[in-house]
Amino acid sequence: MENCSQTLYAVGTGRYLGKDIRCFDRRPGQSIYYDRQHDRARSSAGRLRKRGARREALGRSRGGLSTKIHMCVDASGRPLRFILTGGQRNDCTQALDLISGFRPSHVLADKGYDSDNILDAIASMKAVPVIPPRSNRKIRRTYDREIYKCRNIIERTFNKLKHWRRLSTRYDRKAIYL
Repeated sequence: MENCSQTLYAVGTGRYLGKDIRCFDRRPGQSIYYDRQHDRARSSAGRLRKRGARREALGRSRGGLSTKIHMCVDASGRPLRFILTGGQRNDCTQALDLISGFRPSHVLADKGYDSDNILDAIASMKAVPVIPPRSNRKIRRTYDREIYKCRNIIERTFNKLKHWRRLSTRYDRKAIYL
């Protein structure tokens, strides 16, 4: 870990936070979920969208409702910035907002952040992108595997965040509380 400098920032995504929140699908007095029955004129996803669920960072995916936390940390694992999105959002859509305003020497991220506009933005910051290429890239890029090993800093930070029960289970259900 001696390669991890103080100006190194790691970017990552925490998945599957609050994926089992489904109590809005319950009728009063009913103890089972009925979301697979066809007794409504419209889908429950349309109902959520009309009420502003996009602002609350709850998104539908195959596992139900989920939330992603996109986070930027420093070399010590201290969170610098985080953004909440719905679980169906792509990782690379939030990367430019996460790293804007910082002056890192290296930016570490996983394959979900491998896109040309993110790599160009990191290069314009005069930083070195340490992002492994996706398997479907036609032109293979190289990256420093030794520095990439320091990306476990953000994984440990997400592990510490999941110990806060109120955050990991989304008891408040509103993104404004986080």
